[in-house]
Amino acid sequence: MKTTIKLASAVAIGVLSAQALPAFAQEAGKQEVHVYGGALFGDKITDVALSGQRPELDDKGTFGLRYDYNVTDNFGLELSAGWSPNNVTKLAGGDVDLDLYTVDLDAVWNFNNGSPLTPYLLAGVGYATADLDRPLVGVAGGQTVTVSDDNGFTLNAGLGLKYALTEHVVLRGEARYRYLDKVVDRFDHQLNTFETTVGLGWRF
Repeated sequence: MKTTIKLASAVAIGVLSAQALPAFAQEAGKQEVHVYGGALFGDKITDVALSGQRPELDDKGTFGLRYDYNVTDNFGLELSAGWSPNNVTKLAGGDVDLDLYTVDLDAVWNFNNGSPLTPYLLAGVGYATADLDRPLVGVAGGQTVTVSDDNGFTLNAGLGLKYALTEHVVLRGEARYRYLDKVVDRFDHQLNTFETTVGLGWRF
């Protein structure tokens, strides 16, 4: 009899505990939409000097949108679009505006533990395009050259934390490494950049 009572008590406690867990502990099938902003840390954009200096993508802000679909409680897919209103520096004639646009598809691994705080890792591939305000002009190899904007593929990997303020509202902080194949059409150099962002999301 005592064994039966203990078993019934254990089952009752288990049921009550499961009901007490927040709804965000069950992630499969959930979707999230996030807006974010942060900083992008640039790199050199050419492999040769123009008029004695190698142009660089500056350290500027980055902004965008992200959409997540949780395939399982731990694994999800994320589609994101980003924009950095940037500049090319280290130019003889002064800085030139460059808008950098990115689109990424990432795999996301969430370390769900039933608490509001969820660490995660991500990695993926995408496409990046640059829009220069005007071509870059300088001297390379003893000749005057003109360099225009271009586009190419991008790879990224990162880690972050999500914090569920409520069942539907999520805060997010993230650090991400981004590889850019190129942003100019001549003397192009592969870029290694970094992004740190914070975001606010809606889960449904």
